[in-house]
Amino acid sequence: MHDTLIPLLGERLGAHRVLTAREDILPYGFDGTATLRGRPRAVVFPRDAADVSFVLGLARAGGVPVVTRGSGTGLSGGSVPHEGALVLCLAKMDRILEVDTANLALRAEAGAITQKIHEAADAAGLFYPPDPGSMKISTIGGNVAENSGGLRGLKYGVTRDYVMGMEVVLADGSICWLGSKCVKDVAGYNLRDLFIGSEGTLGVVTQVLLKLLPKPAARRTILATFGAMDEAAGAVSAIIAAKIIPCTLEFLDRTTIRCVEDFARAGLPREAAAVLLIEADGHPAAVADEAAQIEALCRAQGATSVKCAADAAESAQLASARRSAFSALARVRPTTILEDVTVPRSELAGMVRAVEAVARKHGLTIATFGHFGDGNLHPTILTDERDAAEMHRVELALAEIVEETLRRGGTITGEHGVGLAKKPFLRRQLGDASFELLRVVKRALDPDGLLNPGKIFD
Repeated sequence: MHDTLIPLLGERLGAHRVLTAREDILPYGFDGTATLRGRPRAVVFPRDAADVSFVLGLARAGGVPVVTRGSGTGLSGGSVPHEGALVLCLAKMDRILEVDTANLALRAEAGAITQKIHEAADAAGLFYPPDPGSMKISTIGGNVAENSGGLRGLKYGVTRDYVMGMEVVLADGSICWLGSKCVKDVAGYNLRDLFIGSEGTLGVVTQVLLKLLPKPAARRTILATFGAMDEAAGAVSAIIAAKIIPCTLEFLDRTTIRCVEDFARAGLPREAAAVLLIEADGHPAAVADEAAQIEALCRAQGATSVKCAADAAESAQLASARRSAFSALARVRPTTILEDVTVPRSELAGMVRAVEAVARKHGLTIATFGHFGDGNLHPTILTDERDAAEMHRVELALAEIVEETLRRGGTITGEHGVGLAKKPFLRRQLGDASFELLRVVKRALDPDGLLNPGKIFD
């Protein structure tokens, strides 16, 4: 089967949809995760679920691993190919199939770009809230596979909260539809949720049915500047305690502020220890009231300045400051390692201080930004993977950051997934019984272990 695999794929898909030359498959050997790489046997581009079923059937007959991929923007090594695997790239399955305004739903193929889904919903006067930082290039199938979050997670939740149904191809080639357009549907096990966040290890999601919301009538963006980290964390706690749930509640530390300002010229105060970028949305009167309360609460917690965007253009400029954080930091050193940990909100200030202590201990530059409203931090290590001694210190620092996260009741990943990067820490978080339960599910759905092998666990 190994000798005939490529010809059979070419016969079914067309030679132009099967890449085997080294220079063609090289870009599919890595994703957005620094230092992790693999070399696939071939890359194939299916047109629909039937093609995916055919590929999985061939792969199973030949014992060939299959790694599903979208745009390759993942940050946990989830789509880095197993050596000799077939990369099943769904990027050409990118159609938005239906926008159903009567049922507030949208159906799209897995390769549809997240930004295009936002635009299609917006054109219909509707709103798809999840907004991962890679939304301009990431695919909805990848978002589902990783259960992606984003800046609006505090108020609106994550990808899981908007998946009503999906088409999924199982390891044996079976094509299933899970879920429906019904708001209430409890027929059988909730298998849909089993595949959300499964990182391509249980099946291949080929279509997604998404829930949409009415578009908020008004938005207002606020920039609050603080001279101390604890004051910014106190402001977050005060806002939530006042029963105000902003659309976004984002945080940048001093290192990130300066890098972003050098990169985007967004008007951030370079001398600040921390800034909060806050967006309220909803009915115009409610937004105005929330914005006034947020401003008062930030000042009461010691904010040195609080600025409300004057118009949509200024709001967009401030929002771009947060969205460009990773790009800005990536300019500083040759290698940028974007981490992802989440702690209870009460532990935020202490966790940021712990990251700073780890950076000093190991002589590293670590910038921290993230979603303060839901406790999700992105400690970002600026380093050089060509320096073996420094990379050893990076590994020690990452382990200490994860250990401190777990000590504070947190989780090793809030939105990037486990993949390869967080695999060594998963058992420590879950405990033996829960960890082994994952293996039971994996064996039941992929008994040959051919779907994205080596991810989440060995």
